[in-house]
Amino acid sequence: MSTESTPEPGIPEPGDGPRRRGGGSRRKPRSAGRKALLATAWTAAGVVVLAGAGAGYVYVKLNGNLHSIDINQVLGRDRPAKADNGSQNILVLGSDSRSGANRELGGGAADSGARSDTAMIVHLYEGHKKASVVSVPRDTLIDRPACADTRGRTYPAARNVMFNSAYATGGAPCAVRTVESLTGIRMDHYLEVDFSGFERLVDDLGGVRVTTTRAIKDQDSHLDLAAGTHTLDGRQALGLVRTRHGVGDGSDLGRIQLQQAFVKALIAQTEQVGVLSSPKKLYDLADTATRTVTTDSDLGSVNSLADFAGGLKGIGAAGTHMVTMPVRYDPADPNRVLPERAKAQRIWTALRNDRPIPESATAGTAAGGAQGVVTP
Repeated sequence: MSTESTPEPGIPEPGDGPRRRGGGSRRKPRSAGRKALLATAWTAAGVVVLAGAGAGYVYVKLNGNLHSIDINQVLGRDRPAKADNGSQNILVLGSDSRSGANRELGGGAADSGARSDTAMIVHLYEGHKKASVVSVPRDTLIDRPACADTRGRTYPAARNVMFNSAYATGGAPCAVRTVESLTGIRMDHYLEVDFSGFERLVDDLGGVRVTTTRAIKDQDSHLDLAAGTHTLDGRQALGLVRTRHGVGDGSDLGRIQLQQAFVKALIAQTEQVGVLSSPKKLYDLADTATRTVTTDSDLGSVNSLADFAGGLKGIGAAGTHMVTMPVRYDPADPNRVLPERAKAQRIWTALRNDRPIPESATAGTAAGGAQGVVTP
């Protein structure tokens, strides 16, 4: 396998154009094609505790829903060392396979290739009472390491390519390899939630309550929210986490800010939903979640996923710190961002040592201009 290839263009979204920065021009509208979806470990894993209630049929049914990938076998031993203090790191991806129900939700022409436009590195601190979440912008230009997919195909390293090209190239193993190369931190687990499943999860939860500080209207993501408090159904929630040029500077960074606010609202909703009092609601949530998620093989059974979910019960919205990987706009291309390497390294060092992320790591970096538009 070679160690370098010619530069790739990355995996842009339809209609990518110059984004509005300061007094610059606004990103032009585009179709509702390949846009990000939000996925959180809490929702995907937490609801499968139904398996512990016991019915054999239920266990077999939910277990049959799960899809897992043996990432450890593909990646081999050339990886960062595991932490020895009980802390864990999980790569959580949102994917759009452009197939089945996703084809209708994504809009635009069908495409057989899968892509992931939302990536979150979730660090569970020792004791699992609090967590830090680092979003990695899809538009970040990185050097992707050589990697392989689950079919044994290998891909050479590539310089100066978009972060989300890793998943598009070799799926989950390439995405994990890239994140570990970028951070120097081992990903203990992998969770992926698909586009259409996200909408169903929100509907099964009975909606998610958020407050918008100003109106958000975006024809491409079919979103029209007045300023105020709303209980979003699945389609509205999907529109919120997909909207890009509806708020801020029209970049992926603004969208990430909306996603992070929605994560907190989603966690709060799962804390309040009271599913244990409604076996049917709990089953519906568990059925949707297990159909929706793809996991690493260590989480590839309902029992394993339920055990993992049990370890997250002590982490609520108040104990979750969310940041975006420090980046700056690329002066050569307004549609891309570049890592602020020194500041990013402060984040990775903190997580590697199981310590809080210092405020200095994200101060003064590109943000997207959508901070505070949506709150739980």
